[in-house]
Amino acid sequence: MGIIQDQDRIAIKKQFENLSSPVKLINFTQEIECQYCKETHQLINELSELSDKISAESYNFITDKEATEKFKIEQIPATVIMGDEDKGIRYYGIPGGYEFAALMDAIKMVSDGNSGLSPQTKDFLKQLKQPVDLKVFVTPTCPHCPRSVSLAFRMAMESPLVTAAGIEAIEFPHLANKYSVQGVPRTVINDKIPLEGAYPEPMVVEAIKKALGYDA
Repeated sequence: MGIIQDQDRIAIKKQFENLSSPVKLINFTQEIECQYCKETHQLINELSELSDKISAESYNFITDKEATEKFKIEQIPATVIMGDEDKGIRYYGIPGGYEFAALMDAIKMVSDGNSGLSPQTKDFLKQLKQPVDLKVFVTPTCPHCPRSVSLAFRMAMESPLVTAAGIEAIEFPHLANKYSVQGVPRTVINDKIPLEGAYPEPMVVEAIKKALGYDA
């Protein structure tokens, strides 16, 4: 039995008709002691079947050490969404519930090759001199979380110095505890500046500036 329902397959396939460039969905998994690894792997494969522009690859987190190190994967299930280049876009956990929308948005954005960010944000990201890491903690039942994840992904798409990860807080309680996640979405910038809530693009930019030590 498929994870994606038949009626949803039809709608998704129609959305994928507008994909322009190929997209790779690279799944890191492990059958033993990994919650939702099997389901995530199946979901990624089912998505790849809905468009000839989408390909799926799978690696074992433990035994495929070269790939794990190359993509800097630290927990599973993990999904890398990339085109010809790895833009540092990651999703940790199963992208279910509302988070499926964030995955769909990332696929279409990577295929289009355009972050869709404002000119002001694009200019700021082009001038970055220091790396920016965005961890966005989410849950599948949070309707506001996909917006925060998508914004982080779009920033990673725009700058090679930005990496972005959507992290399912319930699946990774050790990370949720480490980063003091009490509510979602919660974005943590460079492991030190937290933003709780779905902040608009300009406010996230200001928070990044603060994390990088820019003068006020």
